[in-house]
Amino acid sequence: MLKRIAIAGLAVVLVLGVAGWFYRNTIIQYIALQRAHANRIDAGPTQTVPWSKGPATPAAPLAERPPNIVFILLDDLGFNDITTFGGGVADGKVPTPNIDRLAAQGAIYSQAYSGTGTCAPSRAMLMTGRYPTRTGFEFTPTPNGMTNVLAAFAAGRPESHLPPMQINPAINDDILPFKDKGLPGSEITIAELLKQRDYHTVHIGKWHLGNRPDFLPNAQGFDESLLMHSGLYLPEDDPKVVNARLDFDPIDKFLWAALSYAASFNGGEPFKPGGYLTDWWTDETLRVIEANRNRPFFINLAHWAPHTPLQATREDYDAVGDIRPHHKRVYAAMIRAVDRSVGRILDKLEAEGLADNTIVILSSDNGAPGYIGIPEVNAPLRGWKITLFEGGIRVPMFVKWPGRIAPGTVVNTPVAHIDLFPSLAAAAGAALPRDRVIDGVDILPAATGKGPVKRKNDAIFWQSGAYRVVRAGDWKLHVDGNQNKSWLFNLAADPSERTNLVAREPRKVAELKALLAAHHAKAVGSLWPHSLISPIVLDKTIDQPVAIGDEYVLWPN
Repeated sequence: MLKRIAIAGLAVVLVLGVAGWFYRNTIIQYIALQRAHANRIDAGPTQTVPWSKGPATPAAPLAERPPNIVFILLDDLGFNDITTFGGGVADGKVPTPNIDRLAAQGAIYSQAYSGTGTCAPSRAMLMTGRYPTRTGFEFTPTPNGMTNVLAAFAAGRPESHLPPMQINPAINDDILPFKDKGLPGSEITIAELLKQRDYHTVHIGKWHLGNRPDFLPNAQGFDESLLMHSGLYLPEDDPKVVNARLDFDPIDKFLWAALSYAASFNGGEPFKPGGYLTDWWTDETLRVIEANRNRPFFINLAHWAPHTPLQATREDYDAVGDIRPHHKRVYAAMIRAVDRSVGRILDKLEAEGLADNTIVILSSDNGAPGYIGIPEVNAPLRGWKITLFEGGIRVPMFVKWPGRIAPGTVVNTPVAHIDLFPSLAAAAGAALPRDRVIDGVDILPAATGKGPVKRKNDAIFWQSGAYRVVRAGDWKLHVDGNQNKSWLFNLAADPSERTNLVAREPRKVAELKALLAAHHAKAVGSLWPHSLISPIVLDKTIDQPVAIGDEYVLWPN
């Protein structure tokens, strides 16, 4: 009898072991997601943000003060998300009249680029005007546990003819925790530079340049900071919200498990925001404008939208009409909210009599991702966020500066996020630091009619580990060292990067490779190693089946 029980027990163990082996990736996903959910932030009740107030009367007339600066940075905005370029979500069914208005009232930089194909390094370049070869801020910090979820999901997918995701064994959440990855205090941010000219500096929204106190905005030149402490736009069960989960996307699974509805002010305890995140941050931006109308101010409004998780207000969801599938309709509604934000800010500057002496800039930290499952989101550009193809790094850049930039100005010279640091410094009359190299150049003279963009070799560089890219003039070379593959494109003739000219133009390849080699010759090391290398298919969204012959890049992060 005991022998039979023992045999039966062994059989059960064997069956469970076999089942565990076959479903190991699902089990790993489940455990990692449960841990993420258990670590959610418990935010306190909503608070009124106690913004400081400037003087009751101005120290100098508005025209004699340095220009106010409002920088609106969107997150993962697709090139085809706005109607400024003739496109728009759902074939233009959701117009963006306020963003279009901002573009029409100033300069459109028609070939503007983000710092890279992911968010945090791009933001570091915006803040410092310096490449990762100078700062070491090369890879996006990922929350603890996220890498395990992505790897387990990738391992559990059916055969896709792609190389497997590679986990870097040198990375470990215990050795390199998320909180310890940030922009070093030795770097000088644009906020710190503007303090030379007595600007009151305010950050509102996403930061992603480090969570430790010495990395946070208040330690990086911002007088005040209303921080995205966690990233739900509204509580998931709020009656005013419409949610769209993306079951095909592991990043989305992690975000829904890990995120809560929380903000913090000046490094204080987290509390629940006062409304739908895009609208509430705009409400607070208007309060900051009003409180500081009598002194120069710099507002860095870093919207989370339209980044996942996809959440819209029911009002916006109803307003955009019957767009299908459901997640695309929610996304369109989020774009509507972002556009409303821009309009409210422009209107407030007008109402306060500040518009004529305020620079307003709008851009995005990178292009839209393929993991949201909207194939036309970056049309007509090729690629996505997490690539250095045009769809991943070509972004809107609109600059309004009444009296200095004529409405309807178009600048066709390529420019990049690293250029905003020296450009805003020049506009404010602040001296650039002399103890370090600033890689960006002043691009405002090209918009004000005072001169062209002057850049050494006309070259702009991007990198993520062994994947490196240079654009010089109309030529763009990709070198993916992880798969020993290169692409060469003439963007004047082929802006969508479809015809690879590597075999036909060996001299141009050699010339551009020499520029890349010189750029990296004295590069500093990365502040932390990449955590994984992922195959990113260039022409298909994550929910579309992959076939043999589909091109991809291998992206280290």
